[in-house]
Amino acid sequence: MQNKINWQKVDDLLPVIVQNAKTCEVLMLGYMNAEALEKTLAEKRMTFFSRTKQRLWTKGETSGHFLNVVDMSLDCDNDTLLILADPIGETCHTGAESCFHQFEQEQPDWIFFSKLERMIAERKNADPESSYTAKLYAKGTHKIAQKVGEEAVETVIAAMANDKEELIGEVADLAYHLTVMLHNADLSWSEVNAKLKARNKGIGLHPEGSNK
Repeated sequence: MQNKINWQKVDDLLPVIVQNAKTCEVLMLGYMNAEALEKTLAEKRMTFFSRTKQRLWTKGETSGHFLNVVDMSLDCDNDTLLILADPIGETCHTGAESCFHQFEQEQPDWIFFSKLERMIAERKNADPESSYTAKLYAKGTHKIAQKVGEEAVETVIAAMANDKEELIGEVADLAYHLTVMLHNADLSWSEVNAKLKARNKGIGLHPEGSNK
């Protein structure tokens, strides 16, 4: 990868976009020189070149909030790097998960869904009197599966009635109860996505690598 980078074009400081590998949320933008990139590749933990400190800076070296590398890709001009990372703790110094958290309207859909899934998972061991989700977990697999079945039937009925608003509501209920069922079995939507990826390996490939 180092040999592909157009270091001259970027004045020896490569812009690096960091994205949460699970939620796809953009976490931060930083810069790497060749030494920082080499250290990142060797340790699988993100190190940048700090323009303020004028030295190498490993994200989390003081806070413990590291960014562990999952995968990376150069852009088509070989002058910007995108890294998928597994964040340990919050990324932003303000305590937010992302440095880009000040949306004027609302969070992108799938980032919201990922955070909703995490909230549902966290309710698994909560007091059953504190929330419907915790109460559902406490009732066990049989009750959770029963609720999924009920919501699936109601979804089908809404679809057959061609009632779009009702269908949206029922699909939302079904997605929620499916999420509870997954986490009750110590699974998540990540495993479901992995299965979908395995079944549809050609999606997202570069045109040269896809079947024509």
